[in-house]
Amino acid sequence: MGPHPAVAAIRLAVRRVLHDILTDQSRLSRTAGESTGGRITARLARPHGDIPEQTPNERPPSPLVLVACSGGADSMALASALAFEAPKLGVRAGGITVDHGLQPGSDLRAEEVVLRLRELGLDPAESITVTVGRDGGPEAAARDARYAALDAALERHGGTAILLGHTRDDQAETVLLGLARGSGIRSLSGMAAVSGAGGRYRRPFLQLDRQTARKACMVQALPVWDDPHNADPAYTRSRLRHEGLPALEKALGKGVVEALARTAQLSRDDADALDTWASQAEASVRDATGLLECAKLYALPPAVRRRILRRAAIEAGAPAGSLFARHIEEVDRLITGWRGQGAINLPGKVVAQRQGGRLVIRQG
Repeated sequence: MGPHPAVAAIRLAVRRVLHDILTDQSRLSRTAGESTGGRITARLARPHGDIPEQTPNERPPSPLVLVACSGGADSMALASALAFEAPKLGVRAGGITVDHGLQPGSDLRAEEVVLRLRELGLDPAESITVTVGRDGGPEAAARDARYAALDAALERHGGTAILLGHTRDDQAETVLLGLARGSGIRSLSGMAAVSGAGGRYRRPFLQLDRQTARKACMVQALPVWDDPHNADPAYTRSRLRHEGLPALEKALGKGVVEALARTAQLSRDDADALDTWASQAEASVRDATGLLECAKLYALPPAVRRRILRRAAIEAGAPAGSLFARHIEEVDRLITGWRGQGAINLPGKVVAQRQGGRLVIRQG
């Protein structure tokens, strides 16, 4: 008899992602080998300072894949699946839990999570304590601190990727939050299955619902911790999860979560295509000095033009996370609704203004 269907589903999802990671690593190794004439130097520190060389016939070292685990059902299910699948594929597996320090006893809970990770056979397994700031609100600040800690852990351990336990339900919530902000198609695309520098973050569960992960934990007798913040109405995502989505399902019927997740994928495909178009078009709308020409920008479709404007603002120093659709719309009016208006102030002390048929975006 095989594993429970929920357990089989989470393992299959992780197996596919691990195969992708191995394929990516193999492709990079081949590229590196070709660029160095078939010989790759592995710069690994040794006690006496000697540097071993990897010959063409040697296999690259086994990749280390970490799982970010809060102790909740989603991430515990992910940790268990990684611990089961990684050894079969020759992948080293470890786990990281981040203590945000926002609740009494969070340090003790973090230690418990580390113990569970070790019991699953994950190594390294460690807890990282972070200080959560205030920029962007409590949820955004905690997320920023968490990802910074995960990035540092990956670098410190020489890891290849970090698995995140976001489910289809999380994706649906992200789409609705993006819709509420009115931030455009990129916000509607939700979370990517692969993201971060070099594709370091992988989300195997985006096609699985939250109930499947919880069921997998239950049948494997894995203890889970339900974060009280996830039920606290003070947090926007919590209200959406416990009030907004149930109301939508009551009004529209079942299938809302699946439809929103499907919308995310379709939106991502469209957004990626438009980003590529904008990248290709940008060179054609700059003059010999690199300034943007307003007439040429005006001739572009609005979706392409605004992407070019956004990229130019970020290159000038505007923080991407603080640059909203309304900012880009104001800059766009310098192109499409020019009436001699003054400069537009953007986040990061960046200023955009029209001068002699050119759009100048720079630090003010």
